[in-house]
Amino acid sequence: MIRKITGSILVLFLLATYPMTGGAAIDPGSVDRVWRDLTSAASLAEAGPVSIEGKDEPNAWVSFTMSKYSVHATTGLLATLRSTDELAGVLAHEISHIKLGHYNETVKRNLLWGLLYMALGERKIGGFDVVGTGVVLAEAGFSREQEIAADDYGVALAAKAGYDPWGLYNALQGMAKSGFKTTPSGFNSHPPTERRLAHIRETTERISKGN
Repeated sequence: MIRKITGSILVLFLLATYPMTGGAAIDPGSVDRVWRDLTSAASLAEAGPVSIEGKDEPNAWVSFTMSKYSVHATTGLLATLRSTDELAGVLAHEISHIKLGHYNETVKRNLLWGLLYMALGERKIGGFDVVGTGVVLAEAGFSREQEIAADDYGVALAAKAGYDPWGLYNALQGMAKSGFKTTPSGFNSHPPTERRLAHIRETTERISKGN
């Protein structure tokens, strides 16, 4: 059976409109250069090019199908980011999911959820199928713990590749100011934006000091 899992850098809940931050759009050539720098620093074998998707919402993600992966970024993201340092922070986060083996971990987690659902069947509270919803959430993507680990690894990787380690923090902060935030919710695999930014700031300060 082929499983496809997608992990996204930014948000699951977006505003209906997509305001831009006013930064200059990053061209595909810059994406290629940053991607080569990062994959070289990460010793990432068989890394194909980043696929640019024509979508307004600023987002990036990595898709896994069995042992193969592909990294994607939207035109909305390239229009929103203000520097190649920010782009490096975002793409380094996606590489982190690959390097940290999050695909295999997620497959195992989803298998356990599936077994639990088969064992317990439908369990409703106030007409709400709590077990079934848990399975859907488990299938949706990476866990919050995996997202935090990818943030940490990504900051260090961007710095190793010669980019400003503050790139990811600045990218997410800029999007938060423009209205793109992760909603604090049990239905969201990403940590709430404020909490996530605080953690990334601590990580970046430590890496910047060489610790």
